[in-house]
Amino acid sequence: MSQTIELPIWFFVLIVVFAAITFASHFLFPSVRWFFRRRLERAVARLNRRLERPIEPFRLARRYDMIQRLIYDPAVGQAIADHAAEEGIPENVAFEKAKRYAREIVPSFSAIAYFGFAIRAARFVSNAIYRVRLGYVDEAAIAEIDSDATVIFVMNHRSNMDYVLVTYLAADRSALSYAVGEWAQVWPLSRLIRAMGAYFIRRRSRNDLYRSVLATYVRHATKGGVTQAIFPEGGLSLNGYLAAPKLGLLKYMVDGTAPAGKDVVFVPVALNYDRVLEDRILTSAARGGERRFKARIGIIMLRMLRQLWLWVTRRYYRFGTAAVSFGQPLSLTQFHNSIVHSTAPDVSNEKRQGISRVSEQFTRRLAQELMQRIGDAVPVLPVPLVAWILMEHGAQSRKELRTNIAQLADSMPLSAIHMPEETYDAVLDDALWQLMRRGVVCDIDGHITPVEKYIELLVFYANSVDHLHKK
Repeated sequence: MSQTIELPIWFFVLIVVFAAITFASHFLFPSVRWFFRRRLERAVARLNRRLERPIEPFRLARRYDMIQRLIYDPAVGQAIADHAAEEGIPENVAFEKAKRYAREIVPSFSAIAYFGFAIRAARFVSNAIYRVRLGYVDEAAIAEIDSDATVIFVMNHRSNMDYVLVTYLAADRSALSYAVGEWAQVWPLSRLIRAMGAYFIRRRSRNDLYRSVLATYVRHATKGGVTQAIFPEGGLSLNGYLAAPKLGLLKYMVDGTAPAGKDVVFVPVALNYDRVLEDRILTSAARGGERRFKARIGIIMLRMLRQLWLWVTRRYYRFGTAAVSFGQPLSLTQFHNSIVHSTAPDVSNEKRQGISRVSEQFTRRLAQELMQRIGDAVPVLPVPLVAWILMEHGAQSRKELRTNIAQLADSMPLSAIHMPEETYDAVLDDALWQLMRRGVVCDIDGHITPVEKYIELLVFYANSVDHLHKK
């Protein structure tokens, strides 16, 4: 027992390394993780005291635990069995595929990444590109939202800047969990977006197993009270109008709400810009009738680099105003009750057939109501307003434009107006500076005239407020 044993140096080093790893994994690493987790919990507790809606425990759970909970959900288990039978593959193979989907979807929220980096970056980027304005907000209605309810921000989709802008303006209310499309699944952007609590979705997927995993995650997040932000249109508007809503995510959220359980409150959010960074790409796609276009986050980064260069060369300017308005909140429970007690023939027929509130028809009605409320809250900004006047009345003098601006402001919904009466001249000057700089309009004999080459851009901006003038 006390004899000396000779070992090769490489073997001795290997033993020491394995001993160190064993010690670290059993004693050191758990202690370090516990230490940092305690610090994180205290930081989150301080953060929750200043947020209107605290960060939910569901979002703070370990990503591994969330994935396990997702793939072992009974609904996913049934989908795995169905997929295996349909494809003629073993269930363990289908299970691994579901697990890959879960890893792709489930975020890894970091309060430090969100509030320590993302909010500051969003504030800097937003103010570097635009004059950011908060439009109409019904603070009383928002304050009345049940503190236990799940809040869903439902937004129109004008630009990839929407994510940045709303993240910045909602920073004091809550941490938002976005549904993000495939465009962001590139390294290292995907890691950052996932750390901010966003979950990835394949918008065009027809795979039933994938849809089951996604639907289950959305139901879990909704039941867990996660404050989410979705774009019902499903993509950027190509022509400036509000597009018809997609029902997928909304239906998953409705499915995840028990009649006697936690309420879901939808908050309509309307965005508008004096200049959409991707406007030429979007109008070109509309002209070609093809939604596959390269409107990626890289467009924003290129604009930022260009703005930096202009700042260095002392030619810096902002792209006008970007505004966000919050519409009238809609309680899912109250909306359901109003449908149930409706005397409309089709609703009565639903009741006779025993169709529940998770029916597609109910979801469609909900989506239509939300899009209506979003449309009512769209901010009216200088460029869209002047663009609408020029498209409606043709070339006009500055005096005629000024008169039309005042008349239209008086006839539009108060919640949409984003230009005080005393600044009508400034509004006109700002809009014409933006449009003339880009060559969209020109001055011919004292009349502001659209340039035929860029008429589709003028139509694009006019369409964003067209529905407000027709009320």
